Amino acid sequence: MVTSSMFDGERYWGEGARTVVIDGDIVSDVADGDQSSFFSCPGVEIEHVAFLMPGLVEGHAHLFLNGGELDTAVRSAYLKSSVDNMVGVGRRNLQLSAEAGVTLVRDAGDRFGVNHILRAEAASSGFPLPRVRSAGLGVRGPRGYGAFMAREVGDLTQVSEVIGELAEESDDIKVILTGIIDFEAGAVKGVPQFDVDSCRKIVETAHSAGRKTFAHCSGLDGIAIAVEAGIDSIEHGFFMNEEMLVAMAEQQVAWVPTFSPVDFQWRSPKWCGWDPNTQGMLRRILDQHSRQVALAAELGVPLVCGSDAGSHGVPHGSSLIDEVEFFSKAGLSMQTALASATSVPRRLWGEEPAGPVKQARAELVVLAASPFDDLTALRRVEAVIMGRNVLRPGRGNTIDEITVKNLNAYRPGG
Repeated sequence: MVTSSMFDGERYWGEGARTVVIDGDIVSDVADGDQSSFFSCPGVEIEHVAFLMPGLVEGHAHLFLNGGELDTAVRSAYLKSSVDNMVGVGRRNLQLSAEAGVTLVRDAGDRFGVNHILRAEAASSGFPLPRVRSAGLGVRGPRGYGAFMAREVGDLTQVSEVIGELAEESDDIKVILTGIIDFEAGAVKGVPQFDVDSCRKIVETAHSAGRKTFAHCSGLDGIAIAVEAGIDSIEHGFFMNEEMLVAMAEQQVAWVPTFSPVDFQWRSPKWCGWDPNTQGMLRRILDQHSRQVALAAELGVPLVCGSDAGSHGVPHGSSLIDEVEFFSKAGLSMQTALASATSVPRRLWGEEPAGPVKQARAELVVLAASPFDDLTALRRVEAVIMGRNVLRPGRGNTIDEITVKNLNAYRPGG
């Protein structure tokens, strides 16, 4: 494959052609210039593309939820439907993600086990679908927020047993540390569900089992507990401040800011019943969030793009591109924004490198143009390469009837 320009996960290559050779599930070589004459042979067509980059990583999603469903009554009733129905929704959400260029999804928890089912299906189906990193059930405090995605932990004596059980099947351990945000008041509801000692015990137990931790957390009280306890990643993190960001940079605690759910409520207040005063509060929260993300990048906090897809008004796939745009609008360079949605999460989670890099996983996205020239190019996906398979969005394929193209055309010697 010959590309006019590319991003390898760390660096933008915008000057001159480069040749990327795919052999099975691996990128076997990356060479300067157009080397198509060297690799060409009878029956083998070398594809020329405008822009190439690693497959995107969705850092925070709930695959069993349909974020495009806006009716709150329908969303509530859905939680009483069958697991089979939820799995079907999850399959469609995986396809939406794939069509947007996503090749790896970290599911942030559900109590129905849908994420584990989808992880197994994606790994064995043979279809070009994103790989799933599944947190299974999270943990929450007694009678605390998060019943739809977490298991209750009563006290410290239960931590080792509960985390040990969850770690057997889960790729990561999620901690529900704080409740939801009261948008009318502009503050987090309630107090943190765990204190520093309890949270540290969860983290230490998870680490001893070889599992990363991430915390649903907003508000300074909860963020301070998460950082002191050694949480690996803070999800959402609204009402962040510089003091916390400095500490996170020192300890390399990651941050997944998830702008999209709050942005939806600001853009579409009628679906949430917000009056103009609350809408104004939402705007102020988003603006402050954007300033803190810019500061985080400046201080060296590892930033990861995650949309919280499945939340109200946050559809899978396209919302991750929204998150990249939020990062860009906050002032981050395109290189930094794209790294947060490609190489950074893979590195933090111990995943194999992917993209147009020698010996990396062959998980790549072909775009019609370079997003370094035009941000909207991220929404013009021409092909998504996942190992030996290629998905070409817009060709009418479905999760049950998908056209898989063999990658012989991209291999030297056919």
